[in-house]
Formats: sequence, structure tokens, C-alpha cells
Amino acid sequence: MALEDDLNTDLRVLESHLDSMLDSVRHNSTTLKRFQAFERRLLDLNSLSEMIGYVLHDGKAFFDLDVISFCLVEQEGPLTDYLAEDGFDVNGIKELILLKDKHLLKSTFGFVVKPYIGAYKHARCADFFSHADKKPVSVAIIPLIRRGKFLGSLNFGSFHSNRFANTMATDFIEHMVSVVSTCLENNLNFEMMRRTSFIDTLTGVNNRRFLEQRLAEEIDRNQRNGEALGCLFLDIDFFKVINDTYGHQAGDHVLVIVAATIKKCLRNNDVLARYGGEEFVALLSGLDETMLQTIAERIRASVQALDIEWDGQRIQVTLSIGTATYAPPAAVACATSEIAANLIEAADSALYRAKHKGRNRVESNGLIKADSAQKQRA
Repeated sequence: MALEDDLNTDLRVLESHLDSMLDSVRHNSTTLKRFQAFERRLLDLNSLSEMIGYVLHDGKAFFDLDVISFCLVEQEGPLTDYLAEDGFDVNGIKELILLKDKHLLKSTFGFVVKPYIGAYKHARCADFFSHADKKPVSVAIIPLIRRGKFLGSLNFGSFHSNRFANTMATDFIEHMVSVVSTCLENNLNFEMMRRTSFIDTLTGVNNRRFLEQRLAEEIDRNQRNGEALGCLFLDIDFFKVINDTYGHQAGDHVLVIVAATIKKCLRNNDVLARYGGEEFVALLSGLDETMLQTIAERIRASVQALDIEWDGQRIQVTLSIGTATYAPPAAVACATSEIAANLIEAADSALYRAKHKGRNRVESNGLIKADSAQKQRA
């Protein structure tokens, strides 16, 4: 009888172990499917801003996290510029932490470079969860590394002490992070190549190729939302005289400073491009004519106030500016290419008028219609 009881007890223990193993298999299978779905979507994304948004928003839901943050090293690229050009609100996403250098990551992970998984310790973890009003109890802080370089870290937090423990298996996490690191590196490389092909190498602002692409996009967007699109055509006065008097290197120096001055007067979502030579074009959405004129005048005054020195000599610089505004019709969507040509032509015509009225001034061609190019120069 005692033997039979012992056998029954052993059977019940075995059944309990089998049930536990089956539950573990089912849980791992579900987790694997979640990881695979997350990774497939991650690999389909085409930009750095999309990737960051997806990791922070969908990653939190996918893995049932209480807290998540994404650290990226600014040193690996001008991330703020990349994201701003895509309309990404860097300051508005508190879960995104941009690091000026790799010091925090190196001090956290050391030479071994292993994830930190376990209890939340303020001294070690606070910087990775500075945005969280309620601090997690257990965390997984995982370094993102490609080709021996720190790109950043992905940081998970839970309000449950047993969610992340230093004894847990990390296979899934490490695999996912390797995919995130690869996607991050690819997106950074793509953004760098895109920026190189669309950036004027001298002034650091966009080039004409970028302007032509972005102008079409802005017009399409403004036709959908009904907002006005303003255009500034800016030209440095007597630039040939500057080159002839002080030399072409001085002229390049003037171009760099003037471009930076114009950019400071614009909003983050405005587009500034070097159109050619000493000419620049800016696109500003959602402004009426009065506001556009105010900004143009502010730019003109800011450039006139510049104190530019070259080789011990002072260089006086002024700008002439032409403006035009496209206001989409209420009911009819017009051809984008025609609108783009009309808008640039109208602003250029106003610039020509400013030149002939004495330079260092702003002239406006007002509102233009999609079907009427303003071909006449004053």
C-alpha cells in the first residue's frame, strides 16, 4: 500500500512537472511569435523617425512593459537634424534620450558590454529612466552595438520585481536587440547618405535637388490641409563685388554665415535651400502674407546687422528678398508641378523688383493662383 501511495505521489509530481513544461513551451512559443512579428515590422520601416516611433510605442505594447526608453548617441550622426527634417518632435518625445557622447554607456556596461538585467538601482539606472514619473522596480538595459561602436541602448522597465531578474534567460532579448542594432545602423547610414545627397556641402543647408523634391511634397500636403505655403527668394547683394574685393574664400565665408543667419530666423519645420550661387529659397507653411513679410524683414535686418570679418577687414552684407504665397483653392486640387513653377517664379519676380528698387529690401508678389504664372518682371 505504501509503495502504491509513493507511486501515485511520484506520478502527480511528474504530471505537475509536465504541465509546467508544457506551459513554458506554450509561453515561449507565444513570446517567439511576438518577437518575430515585431522584427518583421521593424525591418519594413524606411526611416530613423519611423523606427524610433515604432520601438517606443509598439515595443512597449508588444512586450507588455510599464516603462520604455531609447537612448541614442548623437556622436554617431546629427540625429536632431535628421529627425527634425522628417518632422519628428525630438523635444516632445520624452522616452527618447539623446546622448552627447558614449560616457554613460561605457560606464554602465564596462568592458564586458553585457546587458544589465535586475533590480532598479538609482545610481546605475536613473539616467535611462529620467523621463518616468514612477520608477520601475526591475529593468533590462541593453546596449545597442554595431561593429564595436555604441549606438545607444534600449531600456525596459517593469513595476514587478520578478519581471527582469539577473537569472533570467536573455536569448530572446539579445536576438531582438541585435536586430534593432542592425536596423538602427542601416537607418543611420541611409540618413547620412540622404543628407549628403541633399545638402549643400559649403553652407550645410539643403541643396536645390532637395528643394525641388520637398516643394512638391509641401504643395501636396498644403492642398490636402488647405494651409498657405509661403516662399522666400533671397539673394546676397553685390556678391560678385565681395568675391572680387576680398577673394573667393571670403565669399565662401560670407555664404556660410549668411546661410546660418537665415536658418536661425526660420522654424525647425521650414525648408531652407541654397538655390545656386548666392541665392537661397525658403519654404514656410501655415503663414499668411503679413507673417511671411514679417519673417522676411527679420531675416533682412539680421543679415544687415552681421559683423563679418575676413583677414582683418570688415565685410558689409545685405540681402534682397522676394516673397510669394500660394493659397490652395477650396475645392480643386491643381497640378503640383505647375504650382511649384508659379510659386518660385512669383518669388523670383518679386526679388528682381527688390533689386531694381535699390536692394536691401523685401518685395512681395502677394497671393498667387495655381493657374496663373506671374511672368512679368517689374
